[in-house]
Amino acid sequence: MTKRPTMKTMIVSAARALVVAGLLALPAGQAGAAGEAPKPPAQQWSFDGIFGTWDLASLQRGFQVYKEVCAACHGMRLLSYRNLADIGFSEDEVRAIAAQYFITDGPDEFGDMFEREGRPSDRFASPFPNEQAARAANNGAYPKDLSVIAKARAGGPDYLHALLTGYREPPADTEMSPGMFYNEYFPGHQMAMPEVLFEESVSYADGSPMTVEQYAYDVSNFLMWAAEPTLEERKRMGIKVILFLIVFTALMYAVKRKVWADVH
Repeated sequence: MTKRPTMKTMIVSAARALVVAGLLALPAGQAGAAGEAPKPPAQQWSFDGIFGTWDLASLQRGFQVYKEVCAACHGMRLLSYRNLADIGFSEDEVRAIAAQYFITDGPDEFGDMFEREGRPSDRFASPFPNEQAARAANNGAYPKDLSVIAKARAGGPDYLHALLTGYREPPADTEMSPGMFYNEYFPGHQMAMPEVLFEESVSYADGSPMTVEQYAYDVSNFLMWAAEPTLEERKRMGIKVILFLIVFTALMYAVKRKVWADVH
């Protein structure tokens, strides 16, 4: 008997599907220029390959970059603070991180909404109360939710890394629209998001290089984990299935040889 999905599972799945669909949609003016962007350089990721695993130190640094730089404009509404335990943060650290944010809750006994400290079970706090407020604060541009951005964009983390390190002075023959910034890897090369990563702008406590290259690598790694947090479990299951099929095939071959041994 097939187990029916729960309402919570259906809602989460639908939310992820809607976010992916929104991120995949390019404005008409950019779609025609999508082919102009060069292919992002391939990076060496610890999770690549069938035996790949997450680099927890890089993921924690990537979360730090997201929190100190990206979270000012971009939300991650499909993640909860308790999910950070999966990348090596202790329970106390998760509680401390969540408590740094104020979450709108309620209504209370008087029917009013109120703010409280964040809890590990809360979703990541949004930087804006609604889309209109986000556009008003960003010159009309709407900062995308980053929950599944690494899976929604062709090239995944390679593209994100290239995008964050791809800001250049526009060529002399390029006319830039007002409020736009030239990026070598963005389709059409003109994007509303300014350059946000600078040398030594985020302090790493573990001694890792405080360079734009390292920041971009770490936050792209973190965003890939956010988009596919069960990657390691999926790979382990895949290896088990392959081993099972190998053993099963060997057993079936041995049975076939035994059954047909006397048949000429």
